[in-house]
Amino acid sequence: MLDTPGTQASPIGAARTTPAIDSASPPAGSSGLGIAVASMLLIAVTYGMARFGVGLFAPRLAAERPELIEVLGWAAAAQFIAYSVAAVIAGRLADRRPRTVLVLAGATATLGSLGVAVASEPVFFIASVVIAGMGGGFASPALVPVIDAMVAVRARSTAQSMVNTGTGVGVIGAGLIAFLAPSVGTAWVVMASLAGAAAASVLLPLRGRAELSPRRRGHAASSTTTKSWSAGSGAGVSLTPSLEVRAHAWRKMLLPGGAAVVVGSGSALLWTFGPLLVTDSGVVAANQVGWLWIVLGAGGLLGTLTGALVNRVGEPVGWSITAVVLAAANAVLAWALLGEHPALAYASMAIFGAGYMALTGVLILWARRLWPDHAGAGTSVLFIAVATGQAAGAAGFGMLQGSWSPTAMAVLAASLCLAGGAMATIGGWNSRARS
Repeated sequence: MLDTPGTQASPIGAARTTPAIDSASPPAGSSGLGIAVASMLLIAVTYGMARFGVGLFAPRLAAERPELIEVLGWAAAAQFIAYSVAAVIAGRLADRRPRTVLVLAGATATLGSLGVAVASEPVFFIASVVIAGMGGGFASPALVPVIDAMVAVRARSTAQSMVNTGTGVGVIGAGLIAFLAPSVGTAWVVMASLAGAAAASVLLPLRGRAELSPRRRGHAASSTTTKSWSAGSGAGVSLTPSLEVRAHAWRKMLLPGGAAVVVGSGSALLWTFGPLLVTDSGVVAANQVGWLWIVLGAGGLLGTLTGALVNRVGEPVGWSITAVVLAAANAVLAWALLGEHPALAYASMAIFGAGYMALTGVLILWARRLWPDHAGAGTSVLFIAVATGQAAGAAGFGMLQGSWSPTAMAVLAASLCLAGGAMATIGGWNSRARS
């Protein structure tokens, strides 16, 4: 079970037992639903709007600001890299100072979105996109320990999955804003305002929560390290973890991390170029592109089922299932482009939304199991792996766009998703064989 106590090797310290935050209980009379909903809304604005909004608004950006057409692909790749940088920083801070990291999430998403709203020069546009994209990198790792502290143990897996579906909610919201806003600039101002409000809705309930304070969390982590290391090594042994302990902890991340890079590269096609491919091919009219993202977000709401899926089949199998769903989404997109079927284009986006939100939810739960005392840091590592693949995929598909047909690109994306799913399945078999 995901919340079962046990001793784990830590990449940061010695072997550890169950996280200290597991002993925390939600406020009296509270189920933790409020903080889960607020956290979901923060993910909605930092991911569904500030981060992935560039792809959503790509057709309108190209029409209203033609000087930015040539840098859209590079801006997306740079944003994925910036997301990784933010996740690295968050990984160092999230488990000790989650509130500080949440402030960074709200600030970067808000300021970056305001920059995109007014950017007309390529360099300033890329810089704004980079800052906006950092919000998600800060938000996800920080929310993992917050949910663990504020939600009852039995409900944490479901709450984490619920929070992760915020991306789908944000994409739906961005699609609606795309329809209602008179210009790209107005749309991004609205999204910047929502980012600030969502960050405040998470931070306000955390006031007075002593277990989230830097001093309390640092003391608890130190205490847990001492007890577990002493129990496992005997008296008189140094508390400094050996290289073997550190290496073992990181080796456990190789399978999900490698699979995440490969699937991330395949997912980049739809996130970055999906609207452009279907509108440039004439499959969907440019003024209807918002509906593509609304159905993607609606499909993503199925990500709330991730916790139940993982509890039933485990993380490696759950990952493989969701990777196959992403491959199917790209295959349906290829079919839509080949036969010019608008219904299939919408279906591909809905399937993609369901698969992607579930897949990232699996990563969060996988990280919590492998590094239970550093769930925020573990989430950062695996989300960095996804973003690394997405950066490579965005740049690669951008270079192929002029020489490959959209259908061929979709087939390549589907193949990458299948390959990443197979890595988890084969790796799981090998692990069971060795045990």
